[in-house]
Amino acid sequence: MSFYDHDYREIITKAVCSRGEKKATLSHVLTPTFTPSTILGCWIINHTYEANSKSNKIVEVKGSYDIHVWYAYNDHMKTTVISENVPYCIDVNLSKEDEHCLENSCRDILAKVEKQPTCLQCKINDAKNISVDVALSFIVNVIGEMKVHVKVEPVKRKQDDHVRDYRGKQTYDTFQERPSQSPFK
Repeated sequence: MSFYDHDYREIITKAVCSRGEKKATLSHVLTPTFTPSTILGCWIINHTYEANSKSNKIVEVKGSYDIHVWYAYNDHMKTTVISENVPYCIDVNLSKEDEHCLENSCRDILAKVEKQPTCLQCKINDAKNISVDVALSFIVNVIGEMKVHVKVEPVKRKQDDHVRDYRGKQTYDTFQERPSQSPFK
C-alpha cells in the first residue's frame, strides 16, 4: 500500500495560536514654558509602536506619539503650542493558547491598533502643568505552526470526461475524441 492510498494527510500550516485585546487610558503631564491660562486645543500625531513577547501569556507593546497642546497664557493675551514626544508601554494579556499549535512554534506577533491614540481630556492641573489623558486600544495575534489532518477522497473520472489544462483550453483523454482539425466545415 503506497502513501497515497491512505485516507488522511497531515498538513503543517501557520495559524493564530492565541490572541489578546487591550483598551488603555494613559495619563501624561506636560510642563509648559509659560503659565497657561486656558487650553485651546490638543491633538496627537506620529504614533509608532512595536510588539514583543514578554512571556507565553503576555505581549508587550512599546511605542510613542507626539502630543501637541495649544494654550493661552499671560491672561489670555498670547498663545503658543507645546509639543512633546511621549513613550508608553502596555502589556496585553493573551487568551488561552490553542492546544493544536506545535510546541515552541508561536513566534510571530501581529499587533494592530484598533483605536488610534486620541485625547480624552486636556486640562491645567493645580501645579499649573498640563495633564493629558489619552485612550488607545490594540489587538494582538500570535501566529504559530499547527497540524491539520485532511481527509482525502479519490477522484473517479469517467473515460469521456473533458479536462481543462492550465491555460483554460479544453483537452481530451484520447486522440479519437478530438474534433476535426479541418478548416472546411
